[in-house]
Amino acid sequence: MEYKDYYKILGVKRDASEAEIKRAYRSLALKYHPDKNPSSDATTRFKEINEAYEVLGDTQKRSKYDQLGSSYKAWERMGGRSGNFDWSQWTSGSSGGVHVDVGDLGDLFGGFSDFFSAIFGGMPIHSQPSASRRSMRGQDVEQSIRISLAEAHSGTTRILRQDGRKLEVVIPAGAKSGMKLRISGQGHSGQRGSGDLYIKVNVNPDPRFKRKENDLYTDATVDLYTAVLGGEARVPHPQGELVLTVPPESQPGKVFRLKGKGMPDVRGGASGDLYATLKVSLPEKLSDEERKLFEKLSKLR
Repeated sequence: MEYKDYYKILGVKRDASEAEIKRAYRSLALKYHPDKNPSSDATTRFKEINEAYEVLGDTQKRSKYDQLGSSYKAWERMGGRSGNFDWSQWTSGSSGGVHVDVGDLGDLFGGFSDFFSAIFGGMPIHSQPSASRRSMRGQDVEQSIRISLAEAHSGTTRILRQDGRKLEVVIPAGAKSGMKLRISGQGHSGQRGSGDLYIKVNVNPDPRFKRKENDLYTDATVDLYTAVLGGEARVPHPQGELVLTVPPESQPGKVFRLKGKGMPDVRGGASGDLYATLKVSLPEKLSDEERKLFEKLSKLR
């Protein structure tokens, strides 16, 4: 089994403070998040970063890891090789931390190295756990959270508490109602490790939009004169408003497609589109002069 240098992965010194470790993690997680980084190694780096923070972001795990690191470094200085290092004394304990898995995406955000599983997951190095050992694992737990459509569009975080533990959960951009996030090892504790915590995401309806997969549908309202003569319309968007150019003589009900302005794809693909249906607001409480002008216009037509 290969020793993993979590400090090197996060780019921090071994005496780094909790705040420094957290800042490094957030910076790297943002840089290598598969939703934002299309490079081929982004997913691998993102997994490594999450695994490193699983350990260094937890006081107890970090303490155990530092003890292991000192022992391993001493072994190396004596000319020892990793294959001959006595790992058995370090393979107790239960998994935990704040690593998030998106259930619908397989192991895009999930998966731990053999090193982590052996040291912190209570798993034997050379064998799979028997059925009896698996049955002694802690129970999984499920919680539900609600987020707004704007939060689903941009991605967000939530602070949760589970069995006295405080967890910061990252909800990826493009999240949908019914999606489940898996937080490894944060369920109930057991003799052979903790179960997992599953977070069910519910996105609150936004009266301005209808959502179909990653596409959004909304209305753009203009006055009669803009519809006839052309101009600009303000189109609702989860992060504010967009400006739409309305050509002259646009008819009510005309649908405009704003490519890529819908919801992000949680798998890292192309974003959906925003479809805006033109609504025309007719003038009210006409003055005598306005009425005469409309009558004149009707005769011209």
